Amino acid sequence: MGNLIVLLVVGYIFYKIFKSYARYTGYSQQAFKNFSVSYESLKNSELGLFVALVAKVAKADGKVDALEAQLVGIMFDDISAVFPEPQKTKDILKRIFSEEKDRSDDTQEIAQHLARAIKRDRAKQQQFMGFLIQLAFIDGEVSKSEEDILGIIAEAMEFDPNAYHAIFDQFEKMMQNVQPKANIGDAYKLLGVRESDDMSVIKKAYRKLVRKYHPDIIKSQGKDEAYMQEATAKTQEINQAYEMIKDAKK
Repeated sequence: MGNLIVLLVVGYIFYKIFKSYARYTGYSQQAFKNFSVSYESLKNSELGLFVALVAKVAKADGKVDALEAQLVGIMFDDISAVFPEPQKTKDILKRIFSEEKDRSDDTQEIAQHLARAIKRDRAKQQQFMGFLIQLAFIDGEVSKSEEDILGIIAEAMEFDPNAYHAIFDQFEKMMQNVQPKANIGDAYKLLGVRESDDMSVIKKAYRKLVRKYHPDIIKSQGKDEAYMQEATAKTQEINQAYEMIKDAKK
């Protein structure tokens, strides 16, 4: 159930921000081809500032759990791929995340800095706030500390309160409607594994499929709604199947 919730939420947020992406394609290798990759330059870039805020939300309830770490890892892959020197970029992003997850005194300052960096572009605000709200819902519910952090960020970024509550309410409604489907035989078939396989083999197959079908934050730019719907439905099925197999293997 936990992983199904994750992908329902992921699917929702990427689907909702599709129209924002369609209006601009600023996050591309071409856009960053002349970017000088360094700790300082990345930390002060809009994507570096965003990673710092992700760290605040991920650690808001006291720990970064496995599901949050998985989603953040995908985000690092997506972001670093558009910069020169991807591995160096990824290592710096991880450093920024590690440093910022243990700080709570600079959240408002970073959010204000990000708002200035994106010139309060509504499409980008929607993109960033949507991802942060999605991250808070990754375990199925939002803690008081997570909600407080989100509120500070939204206010500092001058994000439309009505838009914020609309996104938040949609997540809550989705949580109420999540119901598992399929049977264990279908689950093994979907992941392309056998019942006799151990969890290491199954986990590897699962991750490969998620990576293949996941509608990630960079590549979804410019895609049509049919693509988004198909990718979201497939990733939901994959996660549901993996959760069922994990339960059966206990």
